Amino acid sequence: MKKKLLFVLAIAAMPFISFAQGAVTIFSEDGDRFYLVLNGIKQNTAPQTNVRVDGLNNDYYAARILFEDKTKQEISNRLSTKDLDNKFADVTYKIKRTGKGELKIRLFGSTTMPENYVAPPDMYYVHFGAPAVTQTTTQSTTVVSNDPAGVNMSVNGGGVNMSVNIADPTNGGNGVNMNLNINDGNVNGGVNSNVRQTTTTTTTYSSSSSSTGGNYTEPAPAKSGCSYPMDMSSFGAAKKTIKETSFEDTKLSTAKSILASNCLSTDQVVEICKLFGFEESKLTFAKAAYPKTTDKSNYFKVNNVFSFDASKTELNEFLGQ
Repeated sequence: MKKKLLFVLAIAAMPFISFAQGAVTIFSEDGDRFYLVLNGIKQNTAPQTNVRVDGLNNDYYAARILFEDKTKQEISNRLSTKDLDNKFADVTYKIKRTGKGELKIRLFGSTTMPENYVAPPDMYYVHFGAPAVTQTTTQSTTVVSNDPAGVNMSVNGGGVNMSVNIADPTNGGNGVNMNLNINDGNVNGGVNSNVRQTTTTTTTYSSSSSSTGGNYTEPAPAKSGCSYPMDMSSFGAAKKTIKETSFEDTKLSTAKSILASNCLSTDQVVEICKLFGFEESKLTFAKAAYPKTTDKSNYFKVNNVFSFDASKTELNEFLGQ
């Protein structure tokens, strides 16, 4: 009876699950371009000076700033998503230089989460766990004549007289007319042309769920099929982030956030399950990870992480469904 009472009290003491979310914005005071990594997940595929990430449901996130300029040292820090009243907020951080010239991340301010946030055009804006955008740059060159009749060029000198006339198709003409006269003597002269050239560079960002300004569009549900698990380096960073988290519920939410945008092998699922201290956390993650596992035929290995047969039975029944 005492054991049951203690169990009920322990459940009552557990924090309620919160669906509130915060956002962080990081900008460079000096305009340095950088990559932002949160909990081992890179948020932008192209370096930016101003990055905003929303959809953050943890109290803290491990952040790394990787500068485009390789001579600048990487910055690591833990970012809070809450304000002084311990409520999820829209928190802004800035990258600035200290008096010693070192680059650091410092809190700039926080406000209440807006209902309908509209990002400015110069901001890189992404939802946490959504695929990062891909930047594509295209360049086009246009040659325009000031003369509506076409392009006229003349070379005047003692030895060469040359004229080129290109008819204007808008006036019904077409073709090229060229006259060339070569005389004896030294050539002295130059080229007179009324042709001007303009080059246009366009940068576009493509993704189903990220943007560089404007309203965020909720991404489509992820496909259950996965072909490749996380590479060893990324998985090591993700595992380290989960391991260094103090509270069990935060560990679980961090693991789920990593799972949202990555696929795992069965062995990787086992490694993450071993990081949890409670049987319930292991079971919850094992269920969540199954649709994102690349080798489902080996998922029976996950049963080895459980201490109780009831957990193994519940997972097997879940897989059977």
